[in-house]
Amino acid sequence: MSSIPAPDEKTRYSSRRQVDVDALAWPVFSQRALDLLRSAGEVLHPEPGELLWDTGDAYDLYLVLDGSVLLLDRRDDRVVFVVEEGDFVGELGMLMGQRAFLPGVAMEGTAVLRVPVEELRRLVEISGELSDVLLSAFDARRLILRRMGEGGLVLAGDDDRDLHRLQEFAERNQLPYRTVLRSDAPAWSELAKTTALPEVGTVVVTGERRVMTAPATRDLATALGIDLWCLSDDSRCDLLVVGAGPAGLAAAVYGASEGLDVVVVEDVAIGGQAGSSSRIENYLGFPRGVSGTELTRAAMLQAVKFGTRLVSPRSVTGLSQVSGGFRVRLDDEHDIVACAVIIASGVRYRRLDLPGLADLEGRGVYYAASELEAKVVSGQNAVVVGGANSAGQAALFLARHAGQVHVLIRRDDLRDTMSTYLAQRLTHHERVTVHPRSELSAVHGTSRLSALNWRDHVLERGRSARHSRPLPDDWRGPEHDLAA
Repeated sequence: MSSIPAPDEKTRYSSRRQVDVDALAWPVFSQRALDLLRSAGEVLHPEPGELLWDTGDAYDLYLVLDGSVLLLDRRDDRVVFVVEEGDFVGELGMLMGQRAFLPGVAMEGTAVLRVPVEELRRLVEISGELSDVLLSAFDARRLILRRMGEGGLVLAGDDDRDLHRLQEFAERNQLPYRTVLRSDAPAWSELAKTTALPEVGTVVVTGERRVMTAPATRDLATALGIDLWCLSDDSRCDLLVVGAGPAGLAAAVYGASEGLDVVVVEDVAIGGQAGSSSRIENYLGFPRGVSGTELTRAAMLQAVKFGTRLVSPRSVTGLSQVSGGFRVRLDDEHDIVACAVIIASGVRYRRLDLPGLADLEGRGVYYAASELEAKVVSGQNAVVVGGANSAGQAALFLARHAGQVHVLIRRDDLRDTMSTYLAQRLTHHERVTVHPRSELSAVHGTSRLSALNWRDHVLERGRSARHSRPLPDDWRGPEHDLAA
């Protein structure tokens, strides 16, 4: 490279462990692990400033023997990480066939051991020690990138439905990104110095400085190289699983661990509906509960460990029997031939058939209760519509952030449709009010949800008259949110 930026005060060094997760992200290899890596790699002596891989490239594991390797953010032209002697370059996406988020550049006097990713997969299979160390490091590094918002991906625009759609896609697919709002004039101006930004609408800036205006999630996935995982038309596999929820991922783990070539196809995000759950307490093996994000990350890591290929977001649009198996069509474009197919497609959310509700989705009306929605309801009031476990989990999660949570259920008792432990917690929570025999009747707002009405059938029955309950006046603000 002709010009290499100097590290600044934000640059992180692999030798400087700042938080607990750093110890996992930058482990010390045992001699046995080092010997395994050396047996599968080759030593390289790159020139000072030599580009080892670029943003968007497939890349291998690089163990730094001498000197250091810089990981750069081309978007801001700055050094994000300095990987020093004894540490290695690699991240979860490497095993998943994803492209590099950040380019790597060698500094003066650098020597590296390059281990091709296919050889790395083989070593992970034969060495439990190396597998544990690498997978823990890859997982921790993805977590660090997400917390830092460093990965070259920027989602920019107004706080509206389109931006929320892309944020949700990035969150649920465990992608590191940062958000820049037009309302944040200094941040917007800073981004505009290196990027041609449109006057209106949502824009995505990739690590390659590619600008995409309001892209479909599949187009964004294609640009990031995460959708087809190097699958070509008429690819073959032993087992194809439709759906990447807990059931689909479990099938993938069991199949791949037995040596099968497994492909999982998911049309929304890895983790399925469970991936959007704020907390799950009745899942076997998690006595203290687990968030949908954590469960998804662990299951995805386990599936990838055994060689599962994850394809998302792609939809299965056709299935036909052929000699020796089945032909599966993806999005009416690509075919995969599989010896066996497991359909674990789960369920789809049922939308409320209420005038104006669909227009406010992503602008005060949401079908999930994740960290994204928690930020919106912070200190405000929220209404959760529904009485099943997912509604109970959403209400309890939002109650940690919202001023007050109202739960609307159509039956007389939460316990008719909800696990007893959840119903008890909601009933006794000081910031949760349960409204039995109630249903949403109207929503109001133009750019965002500003007010809503619900019908209380308890009062209606007692008074023998129709009764519509609006939100109190202090709820009529731009930040009121309805979650379901």
